[in-house]
Parts: sequence; C-alpha cells; structure tokens
Amino acid sequence: MAQRVRSNPDGRLWEVQRRISWTRPGIADQFEHDLAAGYVSGIAMLGILAVLTLFVVFWTPTNVVIPPWFVLLLLLVLLLLPVLWALQRPWVITAATDGEYWEGVVKGMAAARDEMYRIVDDLETKGYPNEPHGPLTRVR
Repeated sequence: MAQRVRSNPDGRLWEVQRRISWTRPGIADQFEHDLAAGYVSGIAMLGILAVLTLFVVFWTPTNVVIPPWFVLLLLLVLLLLPVLWALQRPWVITAATDGEYWEGVVKGMAAARDEMYRIVDDLETKGYPNEPHGPLTRVR
C-alpha cells in the first residue's frame, strides 16, 4: 500500500492511496467469467498442487535419476506463476479530501504506480484528481 498527501492550488490537502485488491471488482461484461469471489479458490489450488507434488516426490522409485536442471526448471515455473498472478492483480486507487472521495481500479502493479503519480501531478497542477478518461470516479 502506498500513500501520498499533496496540496492543490486551492489549499486543500488530498490523500492519495493505492492498495492491492484481493477480489476482482464486479464488471458486467466479465461477470460470467469470474465467479470466484475471493482468495479461497487460490488457496485450494495451492493446497492441491502441494499434495500432488509431495505425492510425486514420495512415490518416485529410488532408481530413477532426475537431472538437476529439471528440478530447477520446475522450481522456476512454480515460483514464476504466483509472481505473475500477484503482479496482475487489480489495485484500488483512492483520492480523498474533506468533502470529496474518488476511487478507481487499475490492473497491474506498474500501471497502478504510474496512475498514482499521474493523479498526484493532476492534483498539484489542476486541482482535481482525474483527467476526463482516467480510472477515478467521484464517489461522494
């Protein structure tokens, strides 16, 4: 979670935050493709993967020789997939001051960081947190 506090030309202090969203927001055109509402399915899949890996390791005959490069390749794939999954999670960006609250969702860690810097720059120069086509919408 990252947080920045900036003042704009009219003197108001804005608090801009970004945080990872562990559940995907409900979007009408993607509703039928994203039925899992939380992280429970990810934990279940990780548990099944661990059980299957232990099964293969303990049931391998003793005379089978597994080359070290194969073990390293398998570990690389097993570590790469969760990292890619975490990097593509949606991030919630909020900009709040005394009377206003803006919120939006950006997919990806790098895109969220860039969007947060753009929002902070907009607050310092224009006085409001969103250009016409940005991800933030005014909530209140």
